[in-house]
Amino acid sequence: MARALVMIPSGEVYDHDNVRWYRHKEVQSHINHYHNIGDAFVFDSSLKLLNFDKLGVLPIANPVLDDIDKLNAEYDYVFLRGSNYVHKDMRWSQTVDVLKRLKIPVIAYGIGAQAPVKGKIELSAETKTVLRMMADSTTSIGVRGAYSAQVLWDIGIKNVRIVGCPTAFRRNDPNMAIKLPPLEKVRNVGITLRREVSPAYAQDIKRYLTFHRDLVKSLAARFDVVLMAQGEVEEKKMVFGTPEQKEEAFAALRANKWVSDWYMDETIEKLHRERLFYSDVVADYEALVQQKDLVLGYRLHGNLMALANGTPSIYFTYDSRTVEFAETYQIPSFDVFSGKDFNIEDYWNQSLFDKFNRAYHHTYREMQQFLVENGVDNKMVDVMQKAKEPIQRVA
Repeated sequence: MARALVMIPSGEVYDHDNVRWYRHKEVQSHINHYHNIGDAFVFDSSLKLLNFDKLGVLPIANPVLDDIDKLNAEYDYVFLRGSNYVHKDMRWSQTVDVLKRLKIPVIAYGIGAQAPVKGKIELSAETKTVLRMMADSTTSIGVRGAYSAQVLWDIGIKNVRIVGCPTAFRRNDPNMAIKLPPLEKVRNVGITLRREVSPAYAQDIKRYLTFHRDLVKSLAARFDVVLMAQGEVEEKKMVFGTPEQKEEAFAALRANKWVSDWYMDETIEKLHRERLFYSDVVADYEALVQQKDLVLGYRLHGNLMALANGTPSIYFTYDSRTVEFAETYQIPSFDVFSGKDFNIEDYWNQSLFDKFNRAYHHTYREMQQFLVENGVDNKMVDVMQKAKEPIQRVA
């Protein structure tokens, strides 16, 4: 088995390939710190696809460059945890200096580009250099979708493979498929929330928040819902805080004009007091989605965690990232800015999810091939080899 380094981890590793936030039991030590637990989903899922017997971290902030020679000797490759790195504001610390010293492959493991709301994406010279150095060190560079592939192609990186995100494949099941139950049997529903938003992501903040509010209320009136947060400070305080911190959180939201005008009314506040879920442990989210008949909402990785476990999900797209995920996997999706009304009956159609099932199978094969061609020992089933195996007949 291999010896792997990770660049930009997101959480601490326990029991070999499980991830939780740092000092997760010491809630008060980081209750005022925002961290997107979705990044930990990707880190956790990445590890679950790999065979390794040693895992380390490649430091890019304040590294001791003389130590890089030791890492070259002790590890086989580095992987960059998939995330939204390709945009104009990305800062790489001392990554260029580190990569110049590094001799082992640096594998981009499902990275993505973020398009601005208006205009064409602009990348810094530093970002272009980092991406080119990684691409030059490997057979291929793995991206989450066609838009990200085009952005890299436009800066001269041609060895690109569209692999989606490791979270989709964390169960290592190439034959996973979504089968819809009758809608009248759907009772337990998870709603993935993204209350924090900026004009850099969403073209119309009022529409984003009012639609979000109305969606939650309509679903809560029809199903037994759980609201799934992913790391916002106020939501963490509502779940883990002292009674005083919980009230501080609600007071802070009421004081936010966007939230008070367009999102947090009495019904939403009641749901947040009674139905809100948050955890610093990835496994807790997996256990939750396995209990649901449906998970839908605004979160990339919260929704993808559900699909990976065979739970139907519908995406609500509002920026290039969410659109790209939906397109890569052909996930049924609703454009928040379409001006239309959302009716779940329009999406409860097995033929729509069969498109996802086919795209999932194809992208699983692409991810497996990506790891193989880059020399990464992995747990993914070889789909092509499995198809060649003779059928075992029982006498």
